[in-house]
Amino acid sequence: MKNLIAFYSRKGNNYVRGNIVNLPIGNTEVVAKKIQAATGGTLFQIETVKAYPEDYTETTTIAQREKKENSRPELIFLGDAIDSYDVIYLGYPNWWGTMPMAVFTWLEAHDFSGKRIVPFCTHEGSGLGNSEQDIKKLCPKANVESGLAVNGGSVATADEAIAAWLKKVR
Repeated sequence: MKNLIAFYSRKGNNYVRGNIVNLPIGNTEVVAKKIQAATGGTLFQIETVKAYPEDYTETTTIAQREKKENSRPELIFLGDAIDSYDVIYLGYPNWWGTMPMAVFTWLEAHDFSGKRIVPFCTHEGSGLGNSEQDIKKLCPKANVESGLAVNGGSVATADEAIAAWLKKVR
């Protein structure tokens, strides 16, 4: 099995355990790298052409507007064809009950027919939200597995939870 770990993550000002903190590496990227270490998969970071503001509140306002408008932010690079991958671990922070709209852009740019998509997200209390259902709608010919939700404030110590989840979905 060949694995791709595609993820969107935001470093800088983030909400963690009730406080705004400056993260040098986004929470979702931390989890993605742990999955990469365990699976040996290829990492791919989903990045927008237009960066979100440094300020957390400004970013959440933009993210909420993007969701309401069903936006598809332009990406720097869509990545290579996913044909050679069997399993796609898809990571993102939970923004307004689902994935950032940039992840929607990325999913719509590829054909996931016959692929296994295994979602994981970071959050501060809202879990996976509607993201699994949204992935199933966007990728109806893929097999979408049960996802993993990791509290953003706990990513550094989530190794056991990640390992147990990977054992179930492998």
